[in-house]
Amino acid sequence: MDLSKFRPNVGVVLIRADGSVWLGRRAGAPAPYNWQFPQGGIDAGETPLEAARRELREETGVTSFALLGRTKGWLAYAFPPGHKRGKSARGWTGQKQIWFAFRFTGRDSEIDLAGHEDVEFDAWRWSGIDEALETVIPFKREVYREVVKAFRPFAAVP
Repeated sequence: MDLSKFRPNVGVVLIRADGSVWLGRRAGAPAPYNWQFPQGGIDAGETPLEAARRELREETGVTSFALLGRTKGWLAYAFPPGHKRGKSARGWTGQKQIWFAFRFTGRDSEIDLAGHEDVEFDAWRWSGIDEALETVIPFKREVYREVVKAFRPFAAVP
């Protein structure tokens, strides 16, 4: 697959010590496929890890975490025909992502969905890692399968 028209992006799986993962409900997105992991673009001059840290802070308010691992290469999905998000309107045909697993080391009170001017999520919850496959929008599901497979060992209950 030619990834030259895919927007460089990162995704984050935030994992608690008990093995549960953070899911956010996309603000304004219709149910039932409106829950996902934090993700966002890589800014000019940023490394993927720097972008992942920034996106996690902007979208969730979380700053207490430790790096567990990352995917090796790009994972990509194409936007479906008629997709009306802003990124596709700017000429991107999809997103290519590097994913990071972070261990959450803070308290739930640290989570602040309104801490950034562009609110991505209007609700959040801790869940089992497999639940992400059932609640994410279908065109992202194959990437999520790869992410869940890669990070399942980090989400194993101790």
